[in-house]
Amino acid sequence: MQPSKSISRRLLVSVLSVYFILTFVVTCAQIYADYSNTKDYISHELRNLEKTFSASLTRAIWELNTPQVVSISEGLLEIPMVEGVLIRDDNRELLTQMGGIANFTDFQGTELSEVGAVISGKDGLFGYTFPLIFEFSGRTTQVGDVTLFSSREIVISRIMLSILFLIASAIIKTICLVVLFSIAFKKYLTTPLGELTEKIEKIDMENIDDAQIQIDQEEENELTVIKHSFNDLMAKVSSSQTELKHAQKQLVKTNDRLDQQNLMLEQEVAKKTANLSQAMMDLQKQKYQLETQQKTLKEEIETRRGTESKLLHQTTELEHTIETLGMAHGKLVESEKLAALGGLVAGITHDVNTPIGVGVTATSYLSDRLSELDKKFHDKSLSANDMKNFIDEGNQSIELLNNNLNRASELIASFKQIAVDQASEAIRTINLKEYLNEIITSLKPKLKKSAHEINIDCPDDIIMKVPAGAISQIFTNFLLNSVIHGFDGRENGQIDIVIKDCGDTVKIEYKDNGNGISKEQLNRLFDPFYTTKREQGGSGLGTNIAYNLVKQTLDGEIEAESELEKGLTYRLELPKVKKDPSIS
Repeated sequence: MQPSKSISRRLLVSVLSVYFILTFVVTCAQIYADYSNTKDYISHELRNLEKTFSASLTRAIWELNTPQVVSISEGLLEIPMVEGVLIRDDNRELLTQMGGIANFTDFQGTELSEVGAVISGKDGLFGYTFPLIFEFSGRTTQVGDVTLFSSREIVISRIMLSILFLIASAIIKTICLVVLFSIAFKKYLTTPLGELTEKIEKIDMENIDDAQIQIDQEEENELTVIKHSFNDLMAKVSSSQTELKHAQKQLVKTNDRLDQQNLMLEQEVAKKTANLSQAMMDLQKQKYQLETQQKTLKEEIETRRGTESKLLHQTTELEHTIETLGMAHGKLVESEKLAALGGLVAGITHDVNTPIGVGVTATSYLSDRLSELDKKFHDKSLSANDMKNFIDEGNQSIELLNNNLNRASELIASFKQIAVDQASEAIRTINLKEYLNEIITSLKPKLKKSAHEINIDCPDDIIMKVPAGAISQIFTNFLLNSVIHGFDGRENGQIDIVIKDCGDTVKIEYKDNGNGISKEQLNRLFDPFYTTKREQGGSGLGTNIAYNLVKQTLDGEIEAESELEKGLTYRLELPKVKKDPSIS
């Protein structure tokens, strides 16, 4: 019989409860200290951004170059600690406001005299305001101010690892303490008490001579005193029972003979009754078995008829479902291609905006200098030094314009050909090495945010007559998969593309040194809709599209191999010439 309330358990719960409360309070205090320190660090970093962006923003506002202000604001938003940007001119008129937080308006009433101070708002939002000072001819003029915002979510994301470490540390220490206390209580209190209780419960009152209890205790304590007292009591009871048993033996001998006679009669009656009952039970059992078999046979016939009808209906529905899934797969593949093309357009547009913006700025500056020179010419105050300075500045501006316009032209030309190829399956002649460089150039907007290295080892004279869009789609999917999946959590990845000319075919080995995949994932790599980034928006169609393009569109072969932490390798063999199916 177990006690309803254990003393050892109540004592253990009391001790551990105090420890749990202390651990919780200390952990909360450490988390709050980490939060305060991180918030102060982010506020300090916001102040440091003033040195980096103040000059370019001041110049852009002074020249009324709003696109440049917007471009710089977008650059500021790329900094992880910046949640939003608010830029005003010297009249406190809003020039731009960017960021995903709706309550920036809480700070728009800040006076210009308050710049240079950290400000706080609702919902954990805080920021730093600094002035924009333009120096002209030895004088300074304030042309506006900038407010950079951060938030509680960014601070929490910075210290999340520390929080998890503190919680894990507290849990581990707590578990260790619970285990140690439990072992100690069990060894010195719970187990001895349990043994004592168990042995007392197992005492046979009919055999008091053996009713002695033993406890495995190496030292004398309260439990050993209880053991000795109980054993002395059992010895006295045993002596009394011995005398009582001796008096009962005579009575038992007298009753034994009568009991034997009664037992023989009872056995005879029981034997005949049992034979009769067994015969009745056998008959009843046979009747029940026959009825059960008849009922089961009827149910099986009805079940088979219903199953045949259901199977026919399910077969029809399955055929319809397979047809619907085939149509849906085709639509999803087209959507994946269009999504890749849309991402290419967005990236190129953003990348082209920078050189064009620089060109506009240089043109504006050259126009201002030309107006100033024209005014001096009409006022007859134009000097040779002014003319020389204008020619130098003009040459610098023209060089800046040429460089940036050439860069924009190169990006647009590369994008134009790749975009046309991805939207068309027409067969055209390409130089494989030059075409791969065009693909990588078109992907620079997506690749420039990382420090990954791409190496191409390909002969200069490999000419192919194939659907160029298929080549573009295959390598685009390979490169983006390496960046998104293979180099996830890595800053410096390496991609090697080795191409060999084998006469009528080319052999391509694409290899990255990323995270790699397991054997189970490798077996499903080319399956449609299989992805390891489902919760982050992955469709699972990238490698499946590449596989179908190699096998069906290009009539080639593809295989992959990988191990965890050893990267992923694709091996392709493609014919140099793809026969046009329209030509018989």
